[in-house]
Amino acid sequence: MSVQTLHLSISGRVQGVSYRASMAEQARRLGVRGWVRNRHDGRVEALVQAAPETLQALLAWCRRGPPAARVDAVQATPASDDGGLPAGFETRPSA
Repeated sequence: MSVQTLHLSISGRVQGVSYRASMAEQARRLGVRGWVRNRHDGRVEALVQAAPETLQALLAWCRRGPPAARVDAVQATPASDDGGLPAGFETRPSA
């Protein structure tokens, strides 16, 4: 099975609305590896890895987010796995 790695940048009202926790829960449910964290500029950043169809399902969720969020944009850029991805999915401290 082929896997794809994407770097995500999500903007809008995505902090203070449980976006990270909800995204981590959704990623774990889908079997996605990676991490998510808040950025000091108000965006949410994530590095995710899974089969392409699984990532498409996660991206569809990212465009909606949890009920209190307002997602303006999701930028998904192909990334390389440098071997630093966790075995599962984690929430990291803000950067």
